[in-house]
Amino acid sequence: MAHGKFIAYYRVSTQQQGNSGLGLEAQQASVLAYLNGGAWELVAEFTEVETGKGANALARRPKLSEALALCKRHKATLVIAKLDRLARNVHFITGLIESGVEFVAADMPHANKTMLQIHAVMSEHERDQISERTRAALAAAKARGVKLGNPQNLRPNVEARQQAAQDFAQGLARTLNSFKADGMTQRQMTDELNRLGIRTARGGNWTLVQVQRVLARL
Repeated sequence: MAHGKFIAYYRVSTQQQGNSGLGLEAQQASVLAYLNGGAWELVAEFTEVETGKGANALARRPKLSEALALCKRHKATLVIAKLDRLARNVHFITGLIESGVEFVAADMPHANKTMLQIHAVMSEHERDQISERTRAALAAAKARGVKLGNPQNLRPNVEARQQAAQDFAQGLARTLNSFKADGMTQRQMTDELNRLGIRTARGGNWTLVQVQRVLARL
């Protein structure tokens, strides 16, 4: 059972996701499920819609900085739904541990600081593996003659355009399958493709609809 003072921190990655509440309600439910029972007080809740601006994670997350400052003031524990909602970065997690603020992930409530660091190491490794698999898949597609990210390569006749789209989708198959294995939602896949700098067949940024179309082809 949870005891003491807590400050909840939720994070979504895009303004659209923040406005829609997608992912946010699930995080709130997870935190409340963790707090259920015991003598606890939820002092405050912070919701971060990360903008991507700033040189480091804390610079990009002013709400997290506020939450940590409030934790110190109230001697409260920072509670999050999932560790990877905080960061998939070992240095960042280590820095949080060294900040002196206690924090707990609802999906790993019994994890000590060493276990949290190990989990962060594995998450960072998996993130790097996803990036490597993406590069390998795109390189393999290129070796097969598939042209990616150039609209001039989509030939005017319908059959050729459909084949090019199918080839493009196949070039991303391993990457998208790895995303599925990680339990990513389609919206998270969209964010991750854009974060990795992978372009659509027409050389632009991904939208949810475009990801859904590629998944349908697979």
